Amino acid sequence: MTDDAPDRLSHFAAIRARAEAEMLAIGVTAAFIPLLVETFYGRVRAHPELGPVFDGRLQGRWPEHMAKMNRFWSAVAFKDGGYGGKPVMAHQGVQGMNPPLFQTWLGLFSATLDDIAPSPEAKAWFMATAERIAKSLVLSLFYNPADDDPGLKRA
Repeated sequence: MTDDAPDRLSHFAAIRARAEAEMLAIGVTAAFIPLLVETFYGRVRAHPELGPVFDGRLQGRWPEHMAKMNRFWSAVAFKDGGYGGKPVMAHQGVQGMNPPLFQTWLGLFSATLDDIAPSPEAKAWFMATAERIAKSLVLSLFYNPADDDPGLKRA
């Protein structure tokens, strides 16, 4: 049996290097991640709908959440492996969370990127990623297959 560890490390290094090059090509450096997180979550906290939901869950834990979001977005953009959380579990049971709130979240995220993204391509990349994340969370948290079962729909 051979030791595949060096090949695996080389493979992950190549993934990280490719992600870094892709981000750099659209104007995103590592310094953009904390700017995005701080700006966006500052706006979330001040938002009349989003703020109370987030504060209800994160009261007294905002610094930890911000650090986690920095790791999350860095891992997503730069494939650096710095995030190991479980987003679906983290969002389960949040008081006041509902599917339409994700559209509000996306709208605020888009507005934030309008103000701070280094390029239109960067905005498009982060928005596409956020939309996939939001869709995944909505499906995981709120989807009930029985709602789509024609046999259960009665006139």
